[in-house]
Amino acid sequence: MDVHPKIRVLLVDDHPLFRDTMCSRLAAYPNLKVVGQASNGHEALECVRRLEPSVILMDIHLQRLMDGIAATRLITSQNPGVAVLGLSCDTRQYVISAMQQAGAFEVLAKEQPADEVYGAIQRASASMSDE
Repeated sequence: MDVHPKIRVLLVDDHPLFRDTMCSRLAAYPNLKVVGQASNGHEALECVRRLEPSVILMDIHLQRLMDGIAATRLITSQNPGVAVLGLSCDTRQYVISAMQQAGAFEVLAKEQPADEVYGAIQRASASMSDE
């Protein structure tokens, strides 16, 4: 029986290979559980309602329907107990600033190692517990 509460993670990215790879990498951490995946902002909103994640890894540049910035704005305004971590290959400051203004806890480069992503998930989860 697992006595440690798991951090419930939702992965949102429009590239299935990236989602699958990230899911596999996060499976190595026993206190995390990937509870779902979404490929666009609308799916992310539905998954938040249905799956109740505590942390969301959100691609900033989703290709269809609703981008990560708009989805983050809606999620954080409607679900104050959920932390969103932005993910992007785009490191331009105005993109990062837009994601932070939308309510992202932190913005990470997709090139970061899994241990750094894990650390950000831990920080985001802890910040939500403190509130």
